[in-house]
Amino acid sequence: MPRANRLLGLPAARRLLLWSGLGAGALALSALATFARGHALMINVSPSLPYWALWLERGRVPERGDIVLFDPPISPLVVRHFGARPKPFGKRVLGVPGDVVTEENRVFAINGTPVATAKRVSRLGEPLALGPTGRLPAGCYFVAGEHPDSFDSRYAAIGWICRPRVLGSGRPVL
Repeated sequence: MPRANRLLGLPAARRLLLWSGLGAGALALSALATFARGHALMINVSPSLPYWALWLERGRVPERGDIVLFDPPISPLVVRHFGARPKPFGKRVLGVPGDVVTEENRVFAINGTPVATAKRVSRLGEPLALGPTGRLPAGCYFVAGEHPDSFDSRYAAIGWICRPRVLGSGRPVL
């Protein structure tokens, strides 16, 4: 018996159940695709953060204390340490738009509170120029990792991270 005839020969309740299941499956796949456009599981291979897996919410505006995932700016220092096409960086947001970033004796402060100390040289011995200071403009963030070798806003090669580079906010998974 041809396949189409077999379907037509099923009792109405079974056909309804079959079509309902197919419809539910299609809806589930559609919802999953929509969810995947706004979220991703990111694996952290750097010691900058103590987490090895982060859940990314694309497009979410970072807040102070959040982990932000971003595309690093390309500079000779970034290329030497991370390659010509570096993976996204994950750092903690310490300064948000409107905050004032200052630096004295390589100690960076946000609104007068010390938050991070900059090293003089990289782990490969290269001099590290200090990052920018001043009032953080709209859409820009001062970010830093928790590891002493974290490559972040303390250094000119990274600087402040502004919205076009931000992929979204991350939450630790593991």
